[in-house]
Amino acid sequence: MARGFLTHDDLPYRPCVGIMLINREGLVLVGRRIDQTVEGWQMPQGGIDDGETPLEAGLRELKEEIGTNKAKLLAEMDEWLCYDLPAHLVGVALHGRYRGQRQKWLAMRFLGEDSDIDIKTHEPEFAAWKWLAPEALPRLIVPFKRDTYAKVIAAFRDVAGPEA
Repeated sequence: MARGFLTHDDLPYRPCVGIMLINREGLVLVGRRIDQTVEGWQMPQGGIDDGETPLEAGLRELKEEIGTNKAKLLAEMDEWLCYDLPAHLVGVALHGRYRGQRQKWLAMRFLGEDSDIDIKTHEPEFAAWKWLAPEALPRLIVPFKRDTYAKVIAAFRDVAGPEA
């Protein structure tokens, strides 16, 4: 630490869960973030609270971000994936406390109807949402998350299709 300032390398990664929510047709839910100046879509994700399992955090995050947790677990990635924030967001995003996120990704089947999804939650994060084919995700995601999304798509390729 130089002259009392935290550098990128001094900051920890935020423990986080990410959810690839897959509908019956094999499409994945993404939301357009409210707080971004560039158009950025992402799958639901959020911090893992102390004492929570990734699945518990995932179900809570779905309820907080899209108004429903009507979903069942299909698969969980074995590894944790990390991404770093771009330099201009370090100290700003994630309450300024983290260099990026360390994520456990879950594939979940959406069990509800589109009418169950309500992004006008208590603390809204998304301005819009839609279903997309998994292969379309990397084109819409912010650049610093593209590598993570490519790994998630590859890991869940076998479970991300239409419901049998």
